[in-house]
Amino acid sequence: MAGFRWLLAAAALALTIPLSAPVSAQPTETPGQSAGVPTVHAIALYDDPALPADFDHLPYANPAAPKGGTLRRAANGSFDSTNPFIIQGTPADGLNQIYDTLMESSADEPFTMYGLLAGGIRLDPDRHWMEIDLRPEARFHDGTPVTAEDVVYSFRLLRDKGSPFYRAYYASVESASVLSERTVRFTFSNNQSRELPLILGQLPVLPKHYWQDKDFTKPTLDKLLGSGPYEIDEVDPGRRIVYRRVDDYWGRDLPLNRGRYNIDRLVYDYFRDQSVALEAFLAGALDMRIESSAKNWATAYDTPAVEDGAIQRVIVPDGQPAGMQGYVFNTRRDKLSDPRVRRALGLAFDFDWLNQHLFYGAYQRTESFFQNSEMAATGLPSDGELDLLAPHRDQLPAAVFDQPLPMSRPEALRPRLRQALELLREAGYDVRGGRLVNLETGQPFTLEFLLYDSQWERITQPFIRNLERLGIQSKIRVVDVNQYLDRLRHFQFDMIVGSFPQSANPGNEQRDFWTSDYADVPQSRNLAGVRDPVVDALVDELIQADDRETLDAASRALDRVLRWGFYVVPQWNFDGTRVAVWNKFDYPRPFPRYTPDFTVWWVDPDRAQAVTARQRGQE
Repeated sequence: MAGFRWLLAAAALALTIPLSAPVSAQPTETPGQSAGVPTVHAIALYDDPALPADFDHLPYANPAAPKGGTLRRAANGSFDSTNPFIIQGTPADGLNQIYDTLMESSADEPFTMYGLLAGGIRLDPDRHWMEIDLRPEARFHDGTPVTAEDVVYSFRLLRDKGSPFYRAYYASVESASVLSERTVRFTFSNNQSRELPLILGQLPVLPKHYWQDKDFTKPTLDKLLGSGPYEIDEVDPGRRIVYRRVDDYWGRDLPLNRGRYNIDRLVYDYFRDQSVALEAFLAGALDMRIESSAKNWATAYDTPAVEDGAIQRVIVPDGQPAGMQGYVFNTRRDKLSDPRVRRALGLAFDFDWLNQHLFYGAYQRTESFFQNSEMAATGLPSDGELDLLAPHRDQLPAAVFDQPLPMSRPEALRPRLRQALELLREAGYDVRGGRLVNLETGQPFTLEFLLYDSQWERITQPFIRNLERLGIQSKIRVVDVNQYLDRLRHFQFDMIVGSFPQSANPGNEQRDFWTSDYADVPQSRNLAGVRDPVVDALVDELIQADDRETLDAASRALDRVLRWGFYVVPQWNFDGTRVAVWNKFDYPRPFPRYTPDFTVWWVDPDRAQAVTARQRGQE
């Protein structure tokens, strides 16, 4: 599962499938009511929705929260487009806030979708089709009603002309058709993906009357038309984008939205250097900072504003699996195609040293692609995992079956490097004149780490020093965000820092991360270039899982195979989000169980006045 917010933030994905789904432009004669399927307000992946049809507001929102104020935060790098749905261009931050989707998830539940544009949902018990009744009051910002024709148009536009991701994400949608002015039906090509109806609910609905005469595939800096709680107010290319809360937003009184979207103006100021962004925050030029650096969190906030409470630091808990962050190998490169080589390089990474000397002991080492969840593989394979793995025994390393996870490795660096050198020699390399060379070609083994954030240099340098002890010459190349994204689109790198976020209910997005169909498609999220029929089969098993037990077993089996493939050098994880804010904001407590939701925060007028006076005094 991946929410709309994640879809816009992730690199676009692709899959070689037919570009068009059959679409009926005219109403048909098959109303869903005749099938006897009840109309509901929400759908959940496995259990029933937690909130009844007559719920008043989300449990983690405050319906009495005041409206008003401004939230200023930093964005990284630059931008040259306000269209986040296409391959071309670098989209601005925050664009998801101008669009409504058919449904929206609750941050308090594992995977439940509540109707947003959808006033009613009918899902075939056998999951062959789904019908959506749009709310009659739904409007775009220019006052035009949102219709079923807009939904079908958006579906086709995104699949045919948007990021290749959409062609993959909705690949099993066979057709979309207009049943009436406000009712649309989606027919599925199979019923094997239990989550497909829910992720289809994440479809952003775009206005047909706005886009039909424009080139959707080209970047633009226009103030695009949406139907969501915010609209674009200012665009300063590469420097700033500002959103304004829509006073007459059609959905402001929906139970799903009560107590949310409280702040009038959302400002994203762009910084190419994160240290400069931190200084801007401490000086009062920004209101909020999501802190990704353990060192900064431990040392950079030693200021009077923190001491007297003008700046507050909050750790917002995150109940989702930690997922995987690590140095990603580009296995398309010959020198990185051998898993023995990849394993050897991983042994040179010294997490314990980094955690002690750079991270102030803040992190835990990541082992699993589903870290901090029941889906992480441990020990030897369970019976459920063996049922999935055994048919592929001849294609898998024996370690998958007979060596427990987490895998054993020496604790001290020196014996790890000795083990690494043995693996490299097995793979056809040896040290000659202080350099590791391929014995067949005589070519030295070199590595380039491609980065876009200079903060990663101090973290990567110790890794490079350890690789030098193996005779490997490595270098760091730091480029701007646009060049970085362009090189990623075409897989022009040896190693990068990549992440593979996971939800409590992984599904279709696993195709994007791991399957062969994505290995060589530009802008794929299969960053490592994984091309393994066993992985392809296990991803299918995961997507088709019909209950929690089966999903967990499939996830563990996939996790086990990926880990023994050594596609990444795992880094670390932290089970929360570090947030530093000037003390003019308030928020409901407790926080939602699964993911942070900043849409429920608000500006306290009295505190805002005091903070503003203090910030002006610092200038």
